Amino acid sequence: MSILHYEEALATQQAGDLLQVSRPYLIRLLEAGKIRYHLVGSHRRVRLGDLLDYKSTRDRLRKANINEMVRVSESLGLYDSDDFDEREP
Repeated sequence: MSILHYEEALATQQAGDLLQVSRPYLIRLLEAGKIRYHLVGSHRRVRLGDLLDYKSTRDRLRKANINEMVRVSESLGLYDSDDFDEREP
């Protein structure tokens, strides 16, 4: 375990590991402008602070989407249905 400063620049593999996504997927996020990055020579570097900001926003949106799916499911009565109780494997 190591302690990183908020301004620390991470390599794309490190950044992908922190977000638990593949390096190619992370690069697509960078190139789409979802996460800021800079170049050191020909290598992309992501500032830890920018990565954590993205992660926080992503996690907040995921939670909001899940809550909305639960709300819609409840309003449709899907949680009240007995159809799932007697199902055989």
